[in-house]
Amino acid sequence: MSRSLPTKKEFIDGILSGNRMFLSRAITMIESTKKEHHELAQEIVEGCLPHAGSSIRIGITGVPGVGKSTFIEAFGNHIIQEEDRTLAVLAVDPSSSRTKGSILGDKTRMDTLSNNPKAYIRPTPTSGSLGGVAQSTRETITLCEAAGFDTILIETVGVGQSETAVHSMVDFFLLLMLAGAGDELQGIKRGIMEMADAIAINKADSGNENAAKRAMTEYKNALHLFPPTESGWIPKVTTCSAYHDKGINDVWDIIDEYIRHTKTSGYFNNKRKQQAVYWLEESINQELHRKFYENEDLQLMLQKFREQVQRGEVSTQKAASLLIDKFFNS
Repeated sequence: MSRSLPTKKEFIDGILSGNRMFLSRAITMIESTKKEHHELAQEIVEGCLPHAGSSIRIGITGVPGVGKSTFIEAFGNHIIQEEDRTLAVLAVDPSSSRTKGSILGDKTRMDTLSNNPKAYIRPTPTSGSLGGVAQSTRETITLCEAAGFDTILIETVGVGQSETAVHSMVDFFLLLMLAGAGDELQGIKRGIMEMADAIAINKADSGNENAAKRAMTEYKNALHLFPPTESGWIPKVTTCSAYHDKGINDVWDIIDEYIRHTKTSGYFNNKRKQQAVYWLEESINQELHRKFYENEDLQLMLQKFREQVQRGEVSTQKAASLLIDKFFNS
């Protein structure tokens, strides 16, 4: 380990004091594949845990071209300026090793938000599995909360499973949609619609207001077809124009109403507990996967089985069973 690396105590004290340099370096270690970084990062997360958990965690996803970066800037500025809160913006994107997630590019377009001292924007590296990226994001949430950020916004950049991963670590899930792009219910998976606590139809401006209102009616009707939510919350639909900064306050009001509703019913805390257990099980899966593929003897054995499976000499199930037996007995 590099001698210049701060100690665990220095990291934790720095994060708790709101020092961005310590926060960013600690997050980088969470994302690192080096064993010594991984071990220190886990100790830092453990030390920050008692100081975390008090934020509102909001997940956000949307169809391509919906204007997510413009919305995040307008929404983030509203949260900071009008609600007097602090904001950390994170991304989950396992899909592209080249772009490093949209926030890396969007950061240059979020001029006012990225330069606001009450905001912290952090892209998540995209190398590795979705599970690994999502786990590092969850641990980053802990550090950001310990650093004093009371609102965490997590953007899903990928498609498909990344929404499910983000849903499992947030309190509120917002789906951004567009109007006037053909059938309003096409191009979005039913599962993502079911996860949404609210739908915001963006770009309701420049003569598109009526189309946005029609889309809002369609989505409201569609949501009524879904089974009741466990929280007892009825998902809401609204329209907004992030570019013209219209309707952004309505989105926040919906989130605020949801948080009050779920805290009063006890669902808020129960959901957080369920999420913690879910990520415990995910962590077990990831740790087993990591240790399996770090075992050199197993890798030699695995290569032989790959060749035998290709030639049809052994079934995939038998090969897997023998490898797992070897793993647990080695």
